[in-house]
Amino acid sequence: MLAARLAERGQASILINRTPHFGLGVAYSTPFDGHRLNVRSARMSAVADEPGDFVRWLEAYHPEWAEPDGFAPRRLFGLYVQDRLKRVETIFPGCIERRVADVVSIEADGVTLGDGRRLAARAIVLATGNPAPKTTRRNAAGGLSRIVPDPWAPGALESIGRDDDILILGTGLTMVDMVLVLEGRGWRGRATAVSRRGLMPRAHHLTADAVAPPDATMTSGPLSRRVAAARRRASAVGWRTMMEGLRPVTSALWREADVATRGRIVRHLRPWWDVHRHRIAPEVAAVMYRLLSDQRLTLAAGRIGEIESIDGGVVLHWTPRHGPPQPPKVASWAIDCTGPGHDAAGDALTGPLIATGRARLDALGLGLDLDDQGRALNAQGRADPALFVLGPPSRAAFWESIAVPDIRQRIETIVEVLA
Repeated sequence: MLAARLAERGQASILINRTPHFGLGVAYSTPFDGHRLNVRSARMSAVADEPGDFVRWLEAYHPEWAEPDGFAPRRLFGLYVQDRLKRVETIFPGCIERRVADVVSIEADGVTLGDGRRLAARAIVLATGNPAPKTTRRNAAGGLSRIVPDPWAPGALESIGRDDDILILGTGLTMVDMVLVLEGRGWRGRATAVSRRGLMPRAHHLTADAVAPPDATMTSGPLSRRVAAARRRASAVGWRTMMEGLRPVTSALWREADVATRGRIVRHLRPWWDVHRHRIAPEVAAVMYRLLSDQRLTLAAGRIGEIESIDGGVVLHWTPRHGPPQPPKVASWAIDCTGPGHDAAGDALTGPLIATGRARLDALGLGLDLDDQGRALNAQGRADPALFVLGPPSRAAFWESIAVPDIRQRIETIVEVLA
């Protein structure tokens, strides 16, 4: 999306990806049509000033999904992004160069590739998306073959039998996606999903939600008062309407918050925020509610402990959030759905930048510290004019950094600087 916008502004770029499948990433590479967008099609345009672009594309190529208030398969959005990139390359020949390669290091004036070649550039944008989960990485490396450490890896779920019972670590969007895949393949077993609070994403309403802009009591003052005001507003207009009103100002409120307030949000509010903010399509919610009603899916709140291997399965030791101790949970498989394992300090690209002082972690250690334009801040707090971060890796700076409407706005800011 960024490369296309830069080309439209006359700025050439080199787009580097590990595979030839440019424009898909993890979310949109799924071939399963049961994986729906979590945002209505009318809000999924890749171009900020053309809000109907995605719906028009659906009307032209997949009219059966061209409902503005609907939730199209994620696969189609991936095709849309790829098609847009190809169209822009045709209209602006030579403005986008594609490279299938690994970047092994970021230099002052470019990058070094895995084969040792160097590419010079006046600016670099890290748009690396979400990393794989890391909760069970150590267990899987230790030889526990019944653990799926990265559920998005090719063939990750293929060994799970139709009647196998499974443990899922995490109860968020990735859990929903994996259950949908298994169900779509004819899986008939039972799943127990465990997370700290046992919360599952809420559902979108069947029709688009109204928007109630937040008042001053929700955007200023102590966090406890803001939450109380939000609850009052939710009782008056509905929680979806209240959340829609917060969406346009969320990143600004996060940027304005001091470190102590951000820390309280992360520790206490985030799980509730996530399940109400990042909602699932009504059709998807219907499948999940049916599985819950049939007792084929159970949500458990508690702290995840050690995972052990047994003959033909795994054992999860856990501590319930409330109530007396419970026995370990046993299943044929365990799937790590705890979410992206962000670790800027340990990442092969950003770790050396932090170690040398070219970049720094934010005060909470969530990720790279950035300025309002998405430029990395160095150890002294000065913005690097040649190093930008876009999308999920920018979460520490902007909080909301994973949904297309939010990324789309960040792209426009970066384009204004670079072009």
